Amino acid sequence: MTKEISGERFTGHGNEWRPSNLTPTEAQRATSWVEQRIDKRSMLTTTDRVEDVRDAMWQLEKDGQIVVHRVTEQHKPVIAKTLYGWDKKIPTTQLWHHKSCGQCGNIPGYPVSLLWLMNKMGIKYLDETDQTSCTAWNYHGSGIGNLESLAAVFLRNFHQAYVSAKAQGLPEGYYYPLVHCGTSFGNYKEVRGYLIHSAKLRESVTKILGKLGRLVDGKLLIPEEVIHYSEWLHVMRQEIRNHQVIDASHVRATIHPACHVYKMVPEDAIYDETVLEGNRVAVSTGLVQALGAQVIDYKTWYDCCGFGFRHIISEREFTRSFAIDRKIRVAVEEAKSDVMIGHDTGCITTLDKNQWISKAAGEGKAVELPVMADCQFAAMVCGADPYKIVQTHWHASPIETLMEKLGIDWRAKKVEFEAYLKQIQTGAADQLYDPRLRITSGPGFKPIKREVSLPPPG
Repeated sequence: MTKEISGERFTGHGNEWRPSNLTPTEAQRATSWVEQRIDKRSMLTTTDRVEDVRDAMWQLEKDGQIVVHRVTEQHKPVIAKTLYGWDKKIPTTQLWHHKSCGQCGNIPGYPVSLLWLMNKMGIKYLDETDQTSCTAWNYHGSGIGNLESLAAVFLRNFHQAYVSAKAQGLPEGYYYPLVHCGTSFGNYKEVRGYLIHSAKLRESVTKILGKLGRLVDGKLLIPEEVIHYSEWLHVMRQEIRNHQVIDASHVRATIHPACHVYKMVPEDAIYDETVLEGNRVAVSTGLVQALGAQVIDYKTWYDCCGFGFRHIISEREFTRSFAIDRKIRVAVEEAKSDVMIGHDTGCITTLDKNQWISKAAGEGKAVELPVMADCQFAAMVCGADPYKIVQTHWHASPIETLMEKLGIDWRAKKVEFEAYLKQIQTGAADQLYDPRLRITSGPGFKPIKREVSLPPPG
């Protein structure tokens, strides 16, 4: 919020920010380009072909400067195509879940739905406790982070994924990291590029990780691919459809693509010729279409959700008004959307939890739209409990209207959930998966005595 104190204007963005004082007509003209057809060919591939950072990565490994954690055949990879038609290996099993601080704290049904789907499909994974936040929220939101810290956290977490299987008596590299958060995903890809191109940064971070015992043969470990969970959903979408039990064909869905997923290091984002003719990022849209829902276009699909990191801290009313007027209102009034589907923590939180602000515009102006992640929608139509698993009660938007559209008796499900909660209150244990898959195994790890041994791999 802007404040005037003794004639001096204060904002959270610094003195260089000034009001534009545009008339409504001028403001509309200034933003009209985002309401036109904007696709990957007109916006991103009109520039010169960019470098594939993996080429430089392979050379560094050949020169003996780094070690690359590869996606191998044991991970059963599926090849997806990126913006320029490059191949990207998406591992489909033996996955190390890199959790999201925002999902676990604000939208717990988000990671639970993903794990539920993997359980349903018999996917091998490890939900390990020895990991940290990526710290990119601090970097983008406050500006007090630095590249050395971001790079050290990135490589520390990915090194842990590399060695984590040792606690189960399995070889290094058995699990491959799957990043839940779009912010972490974009941050890690950007930082990987900096590391590969800067010998000075590699030198600084090598010293840090050496002190932490996080080097491989004295070298930095860098991943061959940085994988977002939505990419896993995309390549597995037909198999997920095989588990679908609820008809979604009469649902009108709008998609919000996350800036950190496809605008940040855009050459790494997945595009698929079978999804919107390959003109827009394929994740989420491909999955929702595979599940039979109608994906409806809307003019502001390209816009940010309004979160913006710095905005949500210092210009929160901008975030709220942008989320409502540039995203939710357009999806409701233009696209007649039944649900907005996204694939990033901050986007889902912003679009879901700020809809109350639409009431501030006056009577008749309020808008509401269910907002959820792609994995939550997929789990729901595959039969996941809307409260116990999808955890729709954590959402501020009216998910009940979507459940009614899908033929789910949410009132009956809510009664069942309340009974379940009473059981939990008595101390009855309940687990989403074998608790031995939730372990800590970093440097200095001392295995505890387990009464039941893990089954052999395979």
